[in-house]
Amino acid sequence: MSAELVAAFWLVSFLFVITPGADWAYAISAGLRGRVLAAVAGLLSGHLLATVVVAAGVGAILAALPLALTALTLAGAAYLVWLGIGLQRRPASIAAADGRGVGSSWHWFARGAGISGLNPKVFLLFLALLPQFTSEASALPVPAQIVVLGLVHTASCAIVYSIVGAGARTVLASRPRAARIVTRISGIAMILIGVALVVEEIASLVINPEG
Repeated sequence: MSAELVAAFWLVSFLFVITPGADWAYAISAGLRGRVLAAVAGLLSGHLLATVVVAAGVGAILAALPLALTALTLAGAAYLVWLGIGLQRRPASIAAADGRGVGSSWHWFARGAGISGLNPKVFLLFLALLPQFTSEASALPVPAQIVVLGLVHTASCAIVYSIVGAGARTVLASRPRAARIVTRISGIAMILIGVALVVEEIASLVINPEG
């Protein structure tokens, strides 16, 4: 597995990582509540799970089962909408940075794992992208190469999401009103992403009802 191949994958992967989405919205919300490490760790666990699933060959099997992907999409969409509504009802308060009333670290980890682990976009991205950067001529077997690439992607996620979460807190620490507004925007983003997933899934079923 050449360094050039890994570098090429990293460049493509990094472009996806720096594109704002549900992960970004969650990292910002966690940052405003002082739970960046736990939230980011949860998000990363979902990406690692997707890596293992694709490396094990389970990904190709699931991709061939339209009902399984539909169920994953709807579950992920419902979860994002539920979290987004929660952010609308309980916007962040920097004053809660002492840990009271913001939920345990395990709570934030579990929710982060749910966001990335139930996101079909992450799964399908890995399924479509990782195998393209593997080589049959490499000394490493293809599943091991996929794991290496998944770890590269996860490392980029760790850096970017940590910066986003910590940056949100640093910038908004003295601006409680702005913090609440940003939290509500993050919640709206989660809701819109969830709705978009459902609409896209329904559209694909209408266009291709047989999967």
